[in-house]
Amino acid sequence: MQTTTIDIIRHGEPVGGTLFRGWRDDPLSPEGWEQMRHATRATPPWELIISSPLSRCAHFADELSQRLGIPLEQDKRLMEIGFGDWEGRTPEALFEESPNTLNAFWQNPVDNPPPGGEPMVLFQSRVESAWQDIQIHHKGKHLLIVAHGGVNRLIVGKVLGISQSHLFRMEWPFAAVSRIRLDEGYPRLIFHCGSVG
Repeated sequence: MQTTTIDIIRHGEPVGGTLFRGWRDDPLSPEGWEQMRHATRATPPWELIISSPLSRCAHFADELSQRLGIPLEQDKRLMEIGFGDWEGRTPEALFEESPNTLNAFWQNPVDNPPPGGEPMVLFQSRVESAWQDIQIHHKGKHLLIVAHGGVNRLIVGKVLGISQSHLFRMEWPFAAVSRIRLDEGYPRLIFHCGSVG
């Protein structure tokens, strides 16, 4: 039986702390770099790293690729969902301004997207396209995907059959890692934790 193992990690804390940061391209903070290095300290035998092109993912992925001597690819389909008018704002500020709007998004982002934001159907389409291509083109390998909270929620949601409308009910801390194992294409979530090894 051919097994594909895919570890997915969320970027560490970016400069500016916790904000709605979809397409906004903030780099990792010093704390974010430490979180990522700690989470990947016991490195599995990855054969390829695939990263979002946004700097909070791509810069660490490049460092890790060079340190381990393994290839790196970037895929713009793994960018975070665009938060439109909410980009760069804190959840606290938005809650103060409009608690009902923010709560509606958390409970069902499909029907309550951020104003001017990327519709969930488009976000889902591009991430699922990337996920499908990764499975097709890298069968039997052990990969690492460096991406975002929304992207990783969508992938794990796909594996577990979770409705899109419930995706943002999952917590996804900075530098959190999940492992997905596909045995002949059948996906299973193996663990969800703060580091790989």
